[in-house]
Amino acid sequence: MLLKRLLMPLGVLMALGLTGAGLVVLAMALIYPSLPSLEAMTDYRPKVPLRVFTADNQLIGEFGEEKRVVLKLRSVPLRMRQAILAAEDDRFYQHGAVDYQGVLRALFADIFSGSAKEGASTITMQVARNFFLSNERTITRKVSEILLAYKIESNLSKDQILELYINQIYLGQRAYGFGAAAYVYYGKSLDQLSVSEMAMLAGLPKAPSRYNPMINPKRAALRQQYVLRRMRELNYINVAEYNYAMEHPGHVADSRSVYSVKADYVAELVRQYMVKAYGERVYGLGYKVITTLYKANQNAAFDAVRRGVLAYDHRHGYRGPEDSVELPDHAITDADLEDAISDYDISNGLYPAVVVDASTQEVRAYVKSLGMMVLRGDQLTFAKAGLEANAKHSLRIQRGSVIRVEQEDNGVWTLSQYPKVESALVSIDSHTGAIRALVGGFDFDNNKYNHAIQAYRQPGSSFKPFIYSAALEKGYMPSTLMDDLPLTINDPNINGGQPWQPHNYENEYLGPMPLRLALAKSKNMVAIRLLQAITPSYAHQYITRFGFEPDKHPPYLSMALGSGLATPVQMATAYAVFANGGFRVKPFYIDHIVDAQGKIISQTIPQVAGEGAEQVIDERNAFVMRSMLKEVIRQGTGVKAQELGRNDLAGKTGTTNDLVDAWFTGFQPSLVAVAWVGFDKPVTLGSGETGAHAALPIWIDYMKVALSHTPESQESMPPGVAYVSINPATGKPDRSGSVMDYVYTDTR
Repeated sequence: MLLKRLLMPLGVLMALGLTGAGLVVLAMALIYPSLPSLEAMTDYRPKVPLRVFTADNQLIGEFGEEKRVVLKLRSVPLRMRQAILAAEDDRFYQHGAVDYQGVLRALFADIFSGSAKEGASTITMQVARNFFLSNERTITRKVSEILLAYKIESNLSKDQILELYINQIYLGQRAYGFGAAAYVYYGKSLDQLSVSEMAMLAGLPKAPSRYNPMINPKRAALRQQYVLRRMRELNYINVAEYNYAMEHPGHVADSRSVYSVKADYVAELVRQYMVKAYGERVYGLGYKVITTLYKANQNAAFDAVRRGVLAYDHRHGYRGPEDSVELPDHAITDADLEDAISDYDISNGLYPAVVVDASTQEVRAYVKSLGMMVLRGDQLTFAKAGLEANAKHSLRIQRGSVIRVEQEDNGVWTLSQYPKVESALVSIDSHTGAIRALVGGFDFDNNKYNHAIQAYRQPGSSFKPFIYSAALEKGYMPSTLMDDLPLTINDPNINGGQPWQPHNYENEYLGPMPLRLALAKSKNMVAIRLLQAITPSYAHQYITRFGFEPDKHPPYLSMALGSGLATPVQMATAYAVFANGGFRVKPFYIDHIVDAQGKIISQTIPQVAGEGAEQVIDERNAFVMRSMLKEVIRQGTGVKAQELGRNDLAGKTGTTNDLVDAWFTGFQPSLVAVAWVGFDKPVTLGSGETGAHAALPIWIDYMKVALSHTPESQESMPPGVAYVSINPATGKPDRSGSVMDYVYTDTR
């Protein structure tokens, strides 16, 4: 049999030898003149997707049919180039267009194996095929490929050819080129990859689908190990590097979360803007959009919202399994379980899992992408009610139940669930309006509605500062006394025409009290009486200075309690007026846009506070309001924020009727942040879920990071303000008064 195998190819070779010269001449005469021009290579202009970055150059989004990151060869790490050569063509720099040694090696491998398993395509031949030819298996196509390879080698240097290969080769997941594949599979740039990760990518060209680590991790791992062995055999890596790479293969990114910055909502805002401005063609022009986000701020906002939402969700108990799937009674393989859970996505660190066995002591479940996991003891505490013998059917955890697990900060996996509540956080530079962080919801993939920009919700008590600011314009001061006593309002425009009897949150009434304390304690009765005194019509006109839409805030007394509608970004912009000394800035999220050649084609020129922005309240008003909002944190509803250990923080909680919306809007003079929590369909958040309890912790978590490198601000009184003794019985200046507060000393 072996002799027969040897004789047949040898006979073929002899025949080819007799007619080879004629065939070559014929091929050259018929095919070579019709070969395509190399202009597509010499003037290489691939369709490069629209890419979105943070202000500190971190990729947050990519939009286009083809994912590409075009690189110069000099910027490709040496180990990456070596991995590619080891996997595809280790003699690339020694042979010409065709590697005849490789052809012979493949031929003999085919002879002894009895089937065509060895390839002999050089990198140059692959470039020819990728640019100009199909993958059909015909003699004409193969001859064209070889002739094109010769034409390429006679016009381009080896380095130029390798650079084209690195940028053009398809590597699965819509990724063309190794630069794009690094982001797709590992969520980082090529120069950040380990040797093992580079080897994984280098193994993809042979069969991008078969060796895709997201789809076929076991096959991909075998291919990765092969590439590493080749790198060692070729002395590209030493023994220590090889052993380390084999022991640390790297972790492929979640296919839905491949970026180091979690900013899907902002990336989508940019995409929509760019399509509107430049049309659908923008997806292939290679434009880069640099946003105003900072990586540290954005990730802090994302983490804060996630923790806040999950904390709220856990406070309100386990709702039961997410779903159930049919599992056979007999033994079942990991492949079967992976298939059973395939329709459920990993979301925000919440991994879907299918329960194999469950008892009161432990749950054995197959976790998507991670494998079998056993949870016991404290890992099950949250869902204990679903494991009891008499558990309600809706709560019961049993074989086939689809559950969620999450990894806590200490590395321990616990049983969890996907939350129903939503949240948003937006943070802006108070002096420029640049958005430094924006999270529009818990999970963009499951709910693309951007609550930070689109959600008009009642701001509740977080709206009160604008009523107080209006009162300052009318001559009221922080020490002015106002009654905190129950009252009944007869206004046909509110409460369905029925008498309206508003109340304080805890039904506690303290009688006459200074406005400073009333705002700190969020006293509803004082806010309503204050609005009565300055009139709703005046306040209605006044709030437009802060950017609020008048039609969203009807001029009724209920406006004092934030019964109108505002978005989180509107609230952030409005509070920035207090933070920056009285100027209204315009929020923006795009800093500049760069074309494929690196030329800036558009740039935002912000109107800066004190340098072009409109001054809508005078600096005295802004200063006094800052002092009053600091009181909220010193002794009011925002006292939890004292854990940040700063004296330059100010803000206001917001809680609406029936605890439907929870807010905290606050600032340090340079930075404003707004946190909101609520359901998409407005329903109560539940007992005790106030702005201080549900939203303030999110704000604190964010500011802890956002202000970590910002020194504490020291401010001085502006002209026209004095700090004087106040008689607490009258609320008026009195040299013998026992308390101190600010008053205006002029009447601008």
